[in-house]
Order: sequence, then C-alpha cells, then structure tokens
Amino acid sequence: MKRISYRPFFLAVAAWLLATAVPAAAQPVDSGHVVSELVAQTASAPPGGTVYVALRQKIDRGWHTYWRNPGDAGEPTRIRWTLPAGWRAAPDFVWATPRRLPLKPLMDYGYTGEVLLPVAITVPSTAKPGEAAVLRAAVAFLVCEELCVPEDALLSIKVKVAAGKPGPDLKWGRAVDRALAEAPKRAGLKATFARQGAALKIAVTGAAVRGGDFPGAYFFPYASTVIAHAQPQRIERGPGGLTLTLSPGYDFTKGKPPEVIAGVLDLGGAAYEINARAGALPAGARGAGPVSEAKPGGGGGGVGLPAAVALAFLGGLILNLMPCVFPVLSMKAAALAAHAHDGPAARAHGLAFLGGVVATFLGLASLLIAAQAAGAAVGWGFQLQSPAVVAGLSLLMLLLALNLSGVFEVGGALQGAAGRAQGPAGLAGSALTGALAVIVAAPCTAPFMAAALGFALTQPPALALLVFTGLGLGFGAPFAVLAFAPPLLRRLPSPGPWMDSLRRLLAFPLYGTAAWLAWVLALLAGDSALAALLAAGVFLALAAWLYGRAQTARSRGNRSLAFAAPAAIAGGAAVALLGFGLSASTPAGDPVASASAAVPFETFTPARLGELRAAGTPVLVNFTAAWCVTCQVNDRLALSTRAVADALARTGAVYMKADWTRRDPVIADALAEHGRAGVPLYLVYGSDGREAVILPQLLTEGEVVGALEEAARSS
Repeated sequence: MKRISYRPFFLAVAAWLLATAVPAAAQPVDSGHVVSELVAQTASAPPGGTVYVALRQKIDRGWHTYWRNPGDAGEPTRIRWTLPAGWRAAPDFVWATPRRLPLKPLMDYGYTGEVLLPVAITVPSTAKPGEAAVLRAAVAFLVCEELCVPEDALLSIKVKVAAGKPGPDLKWGRAVDRALAEAPKRAGLKATFARQGAALKIAVTGAAVRGGDFPGAYFFPYASTVIAHAQPQRIERGPGGLTLTLSPGYDFTKGKPPEVIAGVLDLGGAAYEINARAGALPAGARGAGPVSEAKPGGGGGGVGLPAAVALAFLGGLILNLMPCVFPVLSMKAAALAAHAHDGPAARAHGLAFLGGVVATFLGLASLLIAAQAAGAAVGWGFQLQSPAVVAGLSLLMLLLALNLSGVFEVGGALQGAAGRAQGPAGLAGSALTGALAVIVAAPCTAPFMAAALGFALTQPPALALLVFTGLGLGFGAPFAVLAFAPPLLRRLPSPGPWMDSLRRLLAFPLYGTAAWLAWVLALLAGDSALAALLAAGVFLALAAWLYGRAQTARSRGNRSLAFAAPAAIAGGAAVALLGFGLSASTPAGDPVASASAAVPFETFTPARLGELRAAGTPVLVNFTAAWCVTCQVNDRLALSTRAVADALARTGAVYMKADWTRRDPVIADALAEHGRAGVPLYLVYGSDGREAVILPQLLTEGEVVGALEEAARSS
C-alpha cells in the first residue's frame, strides 16, 4: 500500500474558509467513506473552565482510519481549529487505543467502525455567561480499504457559556465520558528497555501490570521507526510486571537508537502510556511464563483451566510409558509384588505412592514458580540442570540399588515381605518411591503435557498448582488403581522366596539409573566432577556395606559399634569428596554436541534462525538436553540417522540444536514463545512465513524426513 500525503495547504485554506463562514449549527459531514461531526461532553462550559469536544467519526464497514502512529503505512487524522478570541484548544487529540490492522506484509494501527477523539478546549475567564461560541475545525484524514482515499471535512459546534457546574450533554456526554475513561492513561508505571542480540526488550513494572494474565497484550509505539511493526510481539509475565520482546526497527538497525521509547501498552481491558528508558531490565518483570494468546476479535486464547487439568491428567498417564520412567519401574514392581495378596496393605501403599507422587509434583512446581518469579530462566526438569542435584540423585539411586541387593535394610523392612511392610516405615517407603519416580521422570514431557504446562506457567500460582495436581494424579493413577483391583493382584504368585530374588534382580535398573546420572554429570560439569562422584560412590557403597554389617550384628545380639562408626566415617568421606569435586569442577563444552554428533548441526541462536528464515532456508530445530531420556532416545532413533542426514542434504535444510542441559535464558525464552516449559520440542520451518510445524514428542525417522520434505516444498 503506497503511503499518500495530503495537499500541504489544505488545512490552511480550510481554516480561512471557516473563519469567513457564516455560523451554523453542528451538522455531520459525509466525506465519502466517513461521517464526521463534533460532539461535546457537556451542554455548557463555565468561564475559565474546560470542555471536551470530540471528533466523532463513523467509518464505513471494511474501511479504517489511522492512529497517531499509523504503523507501516498511512497518515494520522489531523485537526486544525478556528476559535473565538481567548479560546484555546489542546495541541492534539486524546487518542483512543488503536486496533491492529494487518495487511501482509505490513502492520498498521488505526480505527474501524466508530471512534471518538476528544480535544480539551479551554474557555477564557472573560467569557460572559449566556454567550454561545462557535468552534470550527478543519479535519483531514486518510481512509483505507484495499485502496486509500484522502478525505476532509469542515465542522463546527456551538458551545454555551454558563456559570456553575455544567450539566452533561444529553446526546453525546456519556459517549465522550467513556472515550476519556477508556483512553490510555499514565499509571505510575516504570519502564526500561535494552537491546539483547536481535531482540528489543522492554520491561514494565508497577501496580497496573502486577499479576493477572493479560491475554493478547500489545505495545503500540508512538514513533514509527523504533520497532518492526509487522513482526510478532511476545510478552512474558513476572511477579512485578511484564517484559515485551520486540523486533527493533530502523532507529536501532540503521539510525540512532532513541533514549526513550514511548507508547501505549494495551492490556485488553485497559491501556497505559509508558516511557521506557535504556537500562538494566528488572528480574521481577519476567519468569511467570507468556501471556495467553488472544483469539481473533478479542478474548483469551489457548486452553482453559478445566481443559488444562484434563490434558495434564492424560499427560501424566502417558508419562508412565516414557523412557524417563523405565529406571524406576523396578521400585514400583517390587512394592506391588510385596503387597499383592494383602488387600488393605496394597490399598494403603497405593495411596501412599499416589500421595508421594502428587506431593512431589506440587513441590517441584512450587520451586519452579518461585524460581521464575525471581527471574531465573528455568523450566520443567530444572532440577537436573544443577550438577549438585544430579550427583545427589546418582548416589541416592546407588543407595536404593544396594538396598534392593540386600547390602543393608532401611527401617528393617522397606522392601521386605508383605507382612512386615504394613507399618509406617513401609508406607513411607511407598511415598518415597512415588517421589523418586517423579524426580527422575520430571525432565521429560509426554504428549498433552506440553500444552498443559504451558498454560499452567502463565497462570497465578494457585491455578498453576491445580494443573500440576492433575499431572500428579495422572502419573500416580495406574499404580494406585491397580492396588485397588484385587482380581488383578491375585494373579501374582503368593509371597515366598521368589520375592527376594525378584527384589535383587530389580536392583540392576537402579544401578543403570545411577550410571546414567553419572554420565549426565560428566556432560554438565566435566571429568573432574565425574571422578569425584565415582570416588564418592565407592565410599558410599562401603558405608552401606558397613551399615548392613552393623544391622546383622545387632540382630544377633552382638555389638554393632565396630561397624557403625566406620560406616559413618565412610559416608562422611563420600559427601566430602563429592562436595570438593563439584566445587573444583569446570563446565563441559557442549553437552549435547559431545553426546552425539552423528548428523552435522549448528548451535541454535535466535539471530541465526532469523537469518536462515529470511534466506528461505528450511530449518529443523531440536530443543534437547542431556538429562532428558526421551530426547536422547529420539536423537538415537529418529534424528541421528542416515535417512535424516540424507533428507537434510537433499532439501538444503539446516539442523539446529538448542541445548538446555544447563540453564540458558535464550532457550527458555524460545521454549516459552511456543508455550512450552520443558524439552523435548522439535520445530520445522519452511520459508513461507508461517509458524513452525511442531513435531510429536515421540519421534520416528519417517516423521522427521516427511516434515523436512514438506518444508522444502513450501520453499
């Protein structure tokens, strides 16, 4: 759409015509596609007071006029007043909050339907009550559909001067009041902007933006050259406000960056004026997830709370089948076998397991919400981004495996026969089994989980925890339901010596889990941390064996101090070795790259992705982490294969990896942009300008190859 300029002398000529015209009553003027008139807020105005006179425009259906910043094309509406001596008009309208007017590849800002643009008129103190002043205005505006037409109108209105408080204009007073009330206001908001790589970020804090969701929030700048209007805006919530991620415009790419970015932040129900100055962005303006998308025509988008809870429950059910959970199935199987033929005990342990699952999900969710509220760039599975947590879990899995192997007992009967595992210690063991299953499984996201978690992290904490409760109930439901199904349990053999053999056999998956976590630690913190963990594991195993010997001695009535003291010393040495090793470790280079490099790839950055998309290159982006078992399974079976390598070469696509093994705010932002709180996430971009195609979380080689070929065809 070509930008059209008005005749430069129109307003001057119109002003002269108004000054010489015969006074007349206010009449609407139909200029072709817009009917314009002047309407007053009050029926009269006192001497020395102020009256608001609004330009009311009724715009033909399908057409639009423009805001003070028209966006990529257009002209703002202008008005020039001719007033009696002593009367003064404000220099500009009280601009109504505009609407977005997309016309690919442009984005304009303006008005459709009806708009009222008030102007403050000051009455001179010398005005005499009983007088009637004629206010005249020349209005020039651009009105557009697929083509644009410059139109103009000569308008006038009579305003009576009366002493005392003026009464409302019976016809238009309420409409002008509403226009003034809904116009953007200053609300004491503090705003800061900073250029971060290819993005321009504006952080806004204050009471008006604290809490809530603000679906479809949008920033309208006053200057037309500070942002790329047609690019999407992403807005993230925080405990103290919002952070907007925008695409910088001409001023940042070729011109002189401004000292202040001013504009209107539209939150849907209210709009506020902000003046952002360059500076450090406050942490409290981000971390609680993105705002919801707005559906066309207004209203929040995305799933609602009931749907999110239902999706979380389904995702929790499916999570039991994900590779992340396989290592802890042994603990579930051992507990189930121990109580299969004792109905009350089985039900109690089923509920204890479910309680441990739900409590741990809520605990992890609370930590995640608190960390994001503090400004940390963390997401689901964040606990395995900490070397200390990974090392501790590895040693804990080793202890549990040694316990199942019979090296020592916890509470005398945690994994013992059914008759001895009905007490509090046994129930605590079932709850612990549920907690450990969640901790190990949490790094993965199952189908349906992604949408639910994405919704949860955009909501206030209470609603978010409801979604995580649904996730926990879904994850723990199969074991709990089985515990309440006697016909199924009775199919298991009666308790006997076979249970001890099964218990010792099921220790080996836990040894495997400990080894896997050791591998993750090596990728996170390097070889020195791995060496410290292995040494700590040896001392911990020695402590467990000594403790087991002490238990045996005590059961025979012998003194156990000879074994207990060395066990404590060995356990302390394990902790000391691990602590020293972690403190002296140095981070590894690229965890995912060192784990697998079968298919050539580039490291993900938003700037590089933007370059590739601008060049029309298909792109496959793999959001992954070394500690995500599902990610690693997908990588081996569906991504690092000859067929995928051939498809990348054939289509000219670029493969990018976003490694989230360690915390990375850039990757956290990219995940949040797609409504995700964790990995895996697989995106395929074509060059047609459309949003990325999101691949399933459980991949097949054929799906990847097919998506790449489709992206190439779209190019």
